[in-house]
Amino acid sequence: MKSLGILAITLFISLSVFATETDSKTFLVLFKSKELKSLNTSLKEIQSQFSSDFKIRTYAGNSELAMIIDIPECDFDACFLGQFLVSLDKGENIKLQEIAFRLIDMTANKKSLDNYLIAIEANQQKKKNDKRSTTPAP
Repeated sequence: MKSLGILAITLFISLSVFATETDSKTFLVLFKSKELKSLNTSLKEIQSQFSSDFKIRTYAGNSELAMIIDIPECDFDACFLGQFLVSLDKGENIKLQEIAFRLIDMTANKKSLDNYLIAIEANQQKKKNDKRSTTPAP
């Protein structure tokens, strides 16, 4: 009976450990096409180096070149992502932050935006309530 109790407690503890999940993070990396041309590399080459480990989407158009990197269950920021090495054609490695125009943590920015919107809505609701309480009854 004692061993059955220990087994049950161990099972619940192990399940609680597996239940904690860290959120995935999304990073936006912007590149200038002139910078990539000067290094004799392209967005597709950079994408191929990251696509084996992460989910990557690239966008090229009239503006800067963009790469969105979805990293599941990570606990690092844009500075850490900038330290990743990218291999160039010449056989040299260079940090992503030295190639990229901007590295943006979209997850952190989304949380900041959500907090800002909640504060604005609360302020607007407070103004409506204050306006209702100050208007005289007819």
